[in-house]
Amino acid sequence: MSTTSYPRDFSYAQWKFLEPLLPLPKLGGRPRFQSLREVLNAILYLTSTGCSWRSFPHDFPNCNTVFGYFNGWKQEGIWELIHQQLQDGRLTEPSKGIIESLSVKTDCQS
Repeated sequence: MSTTSYPRDFSYAQWKFLEPLLPLPKLGGRPRFQSLREVLNAILYLTSTGCSWRSFPHDFPNCNTVFGYFNGWKQEGIWELIHQQLQDGRLTEPSKGIIESLSVKTDCQS
């Protein structure tokens, strides 16, 4: 659906990693007509920009549809599954660290 590419959209490799973690369409009922990749891109846009549900661009799927998927996946534990899969691929110890020291001198006397 979306023809506009946003900097935070999922890459092909990221999508291929996430796609198997998403639930299959339910048997019976209407067939799915929304691209789950576009739904995820809309959720990522929403969380990265901090905009409200009704304020994201019109080239994403309808905000009610996106919220329905977001909320349904929350109830089904899909977000926890995705988070766990992403954590499994990370290093257990940080590879780098930054230590910063800031000193402020004052000349005031009370």
